[in-house]
Amino acid sequence: MKSPYSKTYLSYVHAELTVWLLKMKTSPGLFSRMAHGIQGKINSWIPEKVHKAITIAIEGMVKAVIKGSGWVVPRVREELEFKELEDKVRTRIKWYRNTATAEGAITGAGGILLGLADFPAFLTIKMKMLFDIAALYGMDTKDYTERLFLLYIFQLSFSSQIRRNELVGLIENWETYKKQLPKEINEFDWRTFQLDYRDYMDLAKMAQLIPVIGAPVGAWTNYKLTQQLGEYAMNAYRLRLMPWEEKI
Repeated sequence: MKSPYSKTYLSYVHAELTVWLLKMKTSPGLFSRMAHGIQGKINSWIPEKVHKAITIAIEGMVKAVIKGSGWVVPRVREELEFKELEDKVRTRIKWYRNTATAEGAITGAGGILLGLADFPAFLTIKMKMLFDIAALYGMDTKDYTERLFLLYIFQLSFSSQIRRNELVGLIENWETYKKQLPKEINEFDWRTFQLDYRDYMDLAKMAQLIPVIGAPVGAWTNYKLTQQLGEYAMNAYRLRLMPWEEKI
């Protein structure tokens, strides 16, 4: 049977994957360490009950997406060459990127109230995109471990460089790591997840709440973050699916 992996395209993917992994494994720079330290200090000043409330809110929203059967997308059954498959993935990323851009512009133009509404809306768009990408790569998202894999991709896209160094190793060795996963999603480390996510989104989207500039900032930020998440997802699945001899 003909291999779905053409040597020319695999060489291209290998080069992209090499650059991406080097970026993920880069040692944290001085600015990154300082920002991480400052954010950690600020978090230490916030009352524990506030942390718990935010954790519960983010956990509830993400769980609703992860557990909801309506989010499960059937696996793609057609046999495609890897390049054809990834062309379809890029098309889906572009669609969600454009949707997120429009949503960010609309909520950004509406001031603080609509700006706050962007948080759950944008989260929903990003998670739905991840489910679609997983299906295109042939993954069965009815499987609990595959949904956790999506969470780790999601977390990788917004974590500090320090945390990325840890997460990319986990993704590289997923088949081994998934045997150690908690038995249910309630045991996932939601506290770390919400702190990383909130810190990143605070820095990236705070200006969206400012009148006048909120619309362009919201559109650009959603565009950039959605595109980044799509690229991270592609490279995470490449690590799992590419022939072993072609991996890094």
